[in-house]
Amino acid sequence: TTAGHLDEELQALTNALKQKGSELTKKRLSTADQLTPLMNKELHDLGIPHGRFAVQITSPFLQNHGDLQSSEVKRHGFDQVDFLISPNPGEDLKPLKKIASGGEISRVMLALKHQLAKADKTPVLVFDEIDANIGGRMGEVIGEKLSSIARSHQVICITHLPQIASYADGQWKVHKVVKSGKTYSTIENVSGESRLEEIADMIRGSEKTDITRKQAQEMLRDAKRKVKSKG
Repeated sequence: TTAGHLDEELQALTNALKQKGSELTKKRLSTADQLTPLMNKELHDLGIPHGRFAVQITSPFLQNHGDLQSSEVKRHGFDQVDFLISPNPGEDLKPLKKIASGGEISRVMLALKHQLAKADKTPVLVFDEIDANIGGRMGEVIGEKLSSIARSHQVICITHLPQIASYADGQWKVHKVVKSGKTYSTIENVSGESRLEEIADMIRGSEKTDITRKQAQEMLRDAKRKVKSKG
């Protein structure tokens, strides 16, 4: 009968869906096991020395031993995937979105994008507050990782650290001006000599000296050399 034929077809499609979904769950579990130690190393590199990362995969397929309801099937499979982090010693792992500061979130995302650069299809990445509560030495590490990601993505980074800015392929200066009692934000591209002056400003401020300019020149030259050596 037609109804019987439809039931058979529905059952066959349901079985195929369960098989594909279970394969995806197993791949996620395997990838999570591989990603966790890599992410922990990235966090240590990025100035979160006691940070711990984990992937929590909640799967009705595993909980129900394969006995799934159609309502449990989503377009991306059966699973709920959460990234967990413990940024400080003695703290339990908790969802990243609930406990991390803006700077920590930026650095965790940088770590993730650095590890997943080849698989990630997001064309443009924006990092803000990534230099919060860090010094120049860590800024250089972050600059190198941003440069590495920029080989496969367009990266936009808002920063006040010259160590990070020196790794950019292009640099823009944003500042506010007041005209007729109103405040406007302006943006200008800095390159060549004007970029050197801007990096020097970021190092010393308006009281920059020839020594500061030399530091800025060395910073730009060293960043270019490191990027070229890894390209």
